Amino acid sequence: MAVHGRSTLRDLFDDSPTPHIAHPPRTHHRHFYVATDGSYRPDGGGLGAVIEARDGTRVARIAVPDAAPDNNVAEYRALHLGLDVLAARTPPQTRVGVLVDHDDLAANVNTEVLAAAGPDWQAGRSQSIPRGSDNHWRGIRARIAGFGELRAARIDGRDNPAHPLANAPGEYAHVNYRTDRCVLPEPLSGETADADDPQYPPPSRFESHASD
Repeated sequence: MAVHGRSTLRDLFDDSPTPHIAHPPRTHHRHFYVATDGSYRPDGGGLGAVIEARDGTRVARIAVPDAAPDNNVAEYRALHLGLDVLAARTPPQTRVGVLVDHDDLAANVNTEVLAAAGPDWQAGRSQSIPRGSDNHWRGIRARIAGFGELRAARIDGRDNPAHPLANAPGEYAHVNYRTDRCVLPEPLSGETADADDPQYPPPSRFESHASD
């Protein structure tokens, strides 16, 4: 259940594992959260994204048809789209929480974050990017580098608010015409983004693979 005055996506992010990354106390506070999903069907799938500020303000929802060759490629396309939309609506140094229901995608995003932060960091396994996703992965990497901080959480597909948008883009086409917002939220009552932030991450913040 969402806490009053907090983003539903933030609650999902705080309760979900982040592959390869354990959170120091301050780092689970994000300015914005983006949940994405991609669907594949032989007759055409879709891409969905939901973006919220941490105070619960909805920034944007996107639901567009897509013709990805398979579900894996669709997931990468959806995240690329969601990060592009977010980057156009947020100020520099924004801290971002990504929510996806694809194990390898979440792990690859966090591997890229760690590799960019420390060139000596060695991944426990090599990255595997689905065939046909190379251009989108390059776009995702560029967006990761452009934000102040970013990390990905792996959520259950049943909890992903972008899932219905991706699976029925025709039914949700109207969301694409609503006014989007670009507002950096003020700190919530009792919290700051400083290193001495007294709040601590929930027990789900542990070092593990997404499939654990």
